[in-house]
Amino acid sequence: MAIVSVPVEKSYRLLNIGATTLVSAKAEDIENVMSVAWSCALDYGPLSKVTTVLDKQAFTRGLVEKSGLFAIQIPVANQAELVIKLGTTSRHNNPHKIDDVEIFYPNGFDVPLVKGCAGWIICQLIRDENNQQNHDLFIGKVLAAYADDRVFKDAHWIFEQAPNELRTLHYVAGGQFYLIGESLEVK
Repeated sequence: MAIVSVPVEKSYRLLNIGATTLVSAKAEDIENVMSVAWSCALDYGPLSKVTTVLDKQAFTRGLVEKSGLFAIQIPVANQAELVIKLGTTSRHNNPHKIDDVEIFYPNGFDVPLVKGCAGWIICQLIRDENNQQNHDLFIGKVLAAYADDRVFKDAHWIFEQAPNELRTLHYVAGGQFYLIGESLEVK
């Protein structure tokens, strides 16, 4: 496996599948990661943007607001238990929440990324107090994007070639996920 660079103008393709995501941030040497169901592409091209919803109660939200950086990651099936843990445990109550989470830092960015995901999108916060306060909506300018070449090649997902454990998670509720399915090409 190799982690390959994804052109920023194609980074929206990492989110277009509606996958469950992880959002991470770091501020004042404090890191956190949380599960997020509502992340999506907002714009593509040289000024690609994404959105994510971070509730006012979320510990990670404060880190994003302080640092102005965050990452959206697309976890895979073999990370399902981790996704549930990161979505049901708050760092407000558990300062050791991410002690056993394998993270890494990409060159040039001070934002933690979770190892083992299918894709990673690093964003600079576009501050908009109205959206953030009234809608919990955070908009990010994509600074860099990366993907696991076993499931993303030539700016396209290739899940039909991947084993189930590398397929993305799609949360429906109550601890239940669906995995992305087979490819269907329409001409």
